[in-house]
Amino acid sequence: MTIRVLIADDQPMVRAAFRMILDSQPDIQVVAEVADGAAAVSEARRVRPDVCLLDIRMPELDGLEATRLLAGPGVPEPMNVLIATTFDLDEYVYTALRNGACGFLLKDGAPGLLTEAVRAAAAGNSLISPSITVRLLAHMAPHRPGLRDGAAGKPVRGGEGQGPARPAEPLTQRELDVVRLVARGRTNEELAAELYVTLSTVKTHLANVQRKLAARNRVEIAAWAWESGVCGSDGSSA
Repeated sequence: MTIRVLIADDQPMVRAAFRMILDSQPDIQVVAEVADGAAAVSEARRVRPDVCLLDIRMPELDGLEATRLLAGPGVPEPMNVLIATTFDLDEYVYTALRNGACGFLLKDGAPGLLTEAVRAAAAGNSLISPSITVRLLAHMAPHRPGLRDGAAGKPVRGGEGQGPARPAEPLTQRELDVVRLVARGRTNEELAAELYVTLSTVKTHLANVQRKLAARNRVEIAAWAWESGVCGSDGSSA
């Protein structure tokens, strides 16, 4: 199935760049683009895209409020909203997720991360920019056993007060290397470069890690790494 995307950003060049990246994918199609938040809400309700890609700072209505109107608590048939912004302020991240966003990306991220996030959002999953994930997890892990995935509001490991789950099978040394780098915010391409392996090998390792940890996505892999002590307080090897 083709993933239909609406883009909302007040900068024409940004909209054009996003459209070029997304339309180059065989399974993604941009079906609408608008320049302000009010138009985003109106057009999204009209065309019902699979994913709404919203900027935060827009005229008429900002992306956070637009997210609340499209995906917030009490919204009938909420849409999948993905925030893409130049600002990674914690207040914005928390508000976006609380208002129903299923992903939060920085505009300076790799194009592959954008397409990955759109596919994740369309499938009802979450993806948060790696640099943001690392900062949030590093801050939360020492204080919150049973860390929760902010996008879904579900326990990442066990429940409140429980420690990290024991893997179904022991992780290999190379899989632990992958986990440490994921917890430090590396993308798949960066993982491949740092470990001197192919991208397909990285994806195989990640699939094995997800299976062994019963993790839904790389956010939960990173959470496990922080909770289990695989990473030091600065993201280095423990």
